[in-house]
Amino acid sequence: MKMDKKQQAEVGKQVKDLFKKGNVLYKGYVDDPRNTDNAWMETVAVNYHDLKGTFHKFKLQAGDDAGHVEWVDMDCNLKLYASHSYFVMGAAQVNEAHW
Repeated sequence: MKMDKKQQAEVGKQVKDLFKKGNVLYKGYVDDPRNTDNAWMETVAVNYHDLKGTFHKFKLQAGDDAGHVEWVDMDCNLKLYASHSYFVMGAAQVNEAHW
């Protein structure tokens, strides 16, 4: 989506405001097949509830560790990697959404 400077500034403000209101769902050790006795994964899962649709204004693009990204409807049947389904379930509970 192309935006002029004024639109970019407004969306930038919306994103900054949204990121100020994150709700930490989990912080710490995660079960991951790459974990060993000497090294393990830890993470912070944060829910940013976007009621205004700010994030949908951006075209998603996979980074170096992901082959594909897209917006999807979530439910308990979706197969996610490692502990990710617990984080999504936590976000659904916090937002009183169907899981």
